[in-house]
Amino acid sequence: MAHEAGMFVVPQTIGHVLCPKCGILMTPNAANMCVKCLASEVDITDGLQKHVSIIFCPECKRYLQPPKCWIKAERESKELLTFCVKRLKLKDVRLVHAEFVWTEPNSMRIIVRLRIQKEVLRGAVLEKAYEVLYVEHRQMCESCSRSQANPDQWVAAVQLRQHVPHRRTFFYLEQLILKHDAAAQAIRIKQMDHGIDFFFSSRSHGVKFVEFVGKVAPVRSRDDKELVSHDPKSNNYNYKYTFSVEICPICREDLLCLPPKVATSLGNLGPLVICTKVSNSIMLLDPGCLRYCFLDADRYWRTPFKCLLSSRQLVEYIVLDIDVISPEVNAAGSRYVLADAQVARVCDFGHNDTIFNIRTHLGHLLNPGDYALGYDLYGANNNDSELDKYKGLVLPDAILIKKSYEEKHQRKRGKPRSWKLKSLNMEIDNSTRGRLEPEKMNSEYEEFLRDLEENPELRFNISLYRNKEYQPSEGASMTDGGDTSVPLEELLAELDVSDDGDEARDDGMRE
Repeated sequence: MAHEAGMFVVPQTIGHVLCPKCGILMTPNAANMCVKCLASEVDITDGLQKHVSIIFCPECKRYLQPPKCWIKAERESKELLTFCVKRLKLKDVRLVHAEFVWTEPNSMRIIVRLRIQKEVLRGAVLEKAYEVLYVEHRQMCESCSRSQANPDQWVAAVQLRQHVPHRRTFFYLEQLILKHDAAAQAIRIKQMDHGIDFFFSSRSHGVKFVEFVGKVAPVRSRDDKELVSHDPKSNNYNYKYTFSVEICPICREDLLCLPPKVATSLGNLGPLVICTKVSNSIMLLDPGCLRYCFLDADRYWRTPFKCLLSSRQLVEYIVLDIDVISPEVNAAGSRYVLADAQVARVCDFGHNDTIFNIRTHLGHLLNPGDYALGYDLYGANNNDSELDKYKGLVLPDAILIKKSYEEKHQRKRGKPRSWKLKSLNMEIDNSTRGRLEPEKMNSEYEEFLRDLEENPELRFNISLYRNKEYQPSEGASMTDGGDTSVPLEELLAELDVSDDGDEARDDGMRE
């Protein structure tokens, strides 16, 4: 400022003094000593911990945070560094920086370099870096030691059941459990004849899992407990808890005949409706007028009913002609178009000329010459008590459910897919009552994979992973998969943390 005004300014110079210890020139400071001499006189790391013992559980890969808290932390992670720093008692010093120096797991040693600052003689601040050695002592936590002593020593068991002749619901539920990591606390998972059993070491874990299932499927549950032991002196009781969870037997693509009481409560819907979506409620669609509604679990279990025809009874039709009669309708995120169609059963070709004139909700998907899967009410022998309650009800000859891609599936049969799914590590019940047929299981699982390819809404809530072993053929075109191909942007890449776990992860993947 004075220089700009043309005034004379005396330049300021910083004087230097001699260090009284070593005699070198230095800038004056509060301690009147150079940095080297000051560091030799005062050790700011004196009294700080240089060796720390930590307890590590080799089974669940967790560290003990005294007194009883176990935390999960990976090697060289932010969580592990925070855990190591918190184990130190840094009094009267300021932590500036911390980093790992050594974390090799087989050595059972962790070395962390810390940089600290401390105020020393007459306000001078000294900074120094030093290393802390952490020695791992391997000791199993309480839950792991209990499971190792007796693997069957569970506290809570969740018995998940659905009384239907297929396992499509459990295949889908398995993927939801994996995506949300809902069964992370399960000590054992067992595959049964009509469901899956989950075993937990704590009642709270079982209750949390039951709540998760209730959010993704229409269920009803009941719980019971059994006294295991009792200490009359301390008045302590040990129980085993069992949760019985039953999933609604209504599945996607089922044809339903609503009871008159339920149809009236839903605004005289139906009575013949299709189940199009199943979450914590059931979406019902009338294919004749595109009316739809949601039936929650409480309302269903008050008046339970079974399906009229299931997906195992689907018949293949060929579309001869189709005429759209209404604009597109958006029903809870799904698109439908009402149309009149002429169809014929594929099995009738060469035997008769039976043609059915029906109304369908798939006018936006079907074209003349396409194939579709539907229910044959013309030749079906319906023995349903709810259907008999409707006097004078005229049944349609057929109700189409979805477009068929069987021709494309035949071309791709035996070829690997570009994606794969993870699976739970489940034991299989080999008892006589719960014996499962491998061929039937593989066939149902293949149908589930086809449903994922055909229905984008079905794979919206689950995780699909890229198949690294998949190699597309040189002559394959981009449109070879047609409508059944899964877009590449929907696939997730597997996260490889280490090479040692590759084989273990591959065992849990299914193509």
